[in-house]
Amino acid sequence: MTIREQLEQREIEYLSPYASLSVNSKGRKREEPQCDIRPVYQRDRDRILHCKAFRRLKQKTQVFLLPKGDHYRTRLTHTLEVSQTARTIAKALQLNEELVEAISLGHDLGHTPFGHAGERALNSVCPNGFKHNEQSVRVVEVLEKDGKGLNLTWEVIDGIRNHQTVGRPATLEGQIVRLSDKIAYINHDIDDAVRGGIISEEDIPKDLRSTLGDSVRARLNTLIHDVITNSMGRPEIIMSEEVGDAMAELRKYMFKNVYVNPQAKGEETKAIQMIEKLYFYYEDHIDLLPKQYLDRLDVGDTEEQIVCDYIAGMTDTYAVKKFEDLFVPKSWNF
Repeated sequence: MTIREQLEQREIEYLSPYASLSVNSKGRKREEPQCDIRPVYQRDRDRILHCKAFRRLKQKTQVFLLPKGDHYRTRLTHTLEVSQTARTIAKALQLNEELVEAISLGHDLGHTPFGHAGERALNSVCPNGFKHNEQSVRVVEVLEKDGKGLNLTWEVIDGIRNHQTVGRPATLEGQIVRLSDKIAYINHDIDDAVRGGIISEEDIPKDLRSTLGDSVRARLNTLIHDVITNSMGRPEIIMSEEVGDAMAELRKYMFKNVYVNPQAKGEETKAIQMIEKLYFYYEDHIDLLPKQYLDRLDVGDTEEQIVCDYIAGMTDTYAVKKFEDLFVPKSWNF
């Protein structure tokens, strides 16, 4: 019996009847030999962790554009916090931690530079629109490994595609990530907003602090415990009505006071204009795209799609550099 088979057997013996077992995966689009050490979801996690799109997350905006402080979140640290929250819940519920981790690490791979401002910009100019969850799927299925993709399992792809509020993940592990994403970003965005002087803990409505807690640590403790307590032994991942409603109200508070706050988001208009200008420029100068994107034309992708792929894959700093190279005059040297 291989190490992988031993680990698969351990899942069968230990995990909840509602868990997604590695041996029951619907598999990959392209069949390939099994690893002798790692079950399929662990293998997916490793593939995501080692891919280029994952490394680029460290220079992509979470909320604050190009923050100067060392302690503000980036898209990468957000991803890691989602993963940790999701794994804590999955472990307590005896669900598949490796599937949860793979979905968590991959859920934002397709996010644009400059966060949701960049997403709105591409959505407004791309003929087929743009959604970062669908782009994350495209990254792992098509764009990584020079057009070969990562060939992930069906369950991981489903969790990545359906991680947003409107999504309906097919597995409980996907449902955990969908909820953990909100738990993570609401709380770490509060932490960043307080650090940036946008809000204070005392500004958060008293009834929400009373229900959820009056610090990031207390709120995370409340929310995670609530999910675990209400989902234990059930075929769904849910929260209590009181805590779920309070989290929804806290999310509304953040949209009103942080996510659209001119002090925090004053530079977003510039970022949107920059992304749009880059898109139209590359659409008119398609030959300037890197070869791996131009090669997609040979397999039927449109010019508009590959321009969108290229820009969505940029980090904040790379987008600014390309904009400066293309549109900002340089000093003349003789």
